[in-house]
Amino acid sequence: MWLNLAKVEEHLATRFVGRRVVYLTSTTSTMDVARQGAEAGAPDGTVVFAEEQTKGRGRFDRAWVSPSGKNLYLTLVIRPPLGRLSTGLRPRIKWPNDVLIDGRKLSGVLIESEISGSAVQYALVGPGINVNFDIEQSPEIAAIATSIKRELGREASREELLAAFLNHFEALYEDAPKGDAAFQEWRSRLDTLGREVCVTFGDQLYEGTAEDVDRDGNLILVQADGSRRIVEAGEVTLRA
Repeated sequence: MWLNLAKVEEHLATRFVGRRVVYLTSTTSTMDVARQGAEAGAPDGTVVFAEEQTKGRGRFDRAWVSPSGKNLYLTLVIRPPLGRLSTGLRPRIKWPNDVLIDGRKLSGVLIESEISGSAVQYALVGPGINVNFDIEQSPEIAAIATSIKRELGREASREELLAAFLNHFEALYEDAPKGDAAFQEWRSRLDTLGREVCVTFGDQLYEGTAEDVDRDGNLILVQADGSRRIVEAGEVTLRA
């Protein structure tokens, strides 16, 4: 069943986020369409939504399984001046941006930006959220992924979830220049902190205890010799 945009609007309480929606039944990736729109002048808060992505991608260009009419695939165009939502579930975050429930991936976020000189021209925030996806139909990810339907034991309203996400996103986005609510909420949900981890990035491998994150979102890793390493990016796995 296609997304009912009128129903989304019924639950939407934002001023500008999601007030302009580009709706597509199928596209390669919402990030691609959003980038084209941003470069053409799409206003702050524009949402590109697709029922299906034929080349959906996550971090490090990994494929994102995107079945039609089941989940939420969207990208927000934002022009910054620089999980719980309505399901009752209690997600945690694996640094930096994998949303997990009981260790299984529910959502991921891809972020790209265009910077000219010292100014951010625009940023693209592309979350993919498994909503009514029957994970068992994709055995290659069944052991490591989950969906809201799987966790609740019933289908969830994509319209209500999308509206709730946009409402919450706008509140945090508008607060960003004034305080650190978004940073503190993200940090409080990080399941990685305090755990023994391995971090790989390219051919680099770091091991240690994930002590904290700094204000730039970098992971602070305490290594076996007691030294601290600042990790800006990488793939985190728990050490056995």
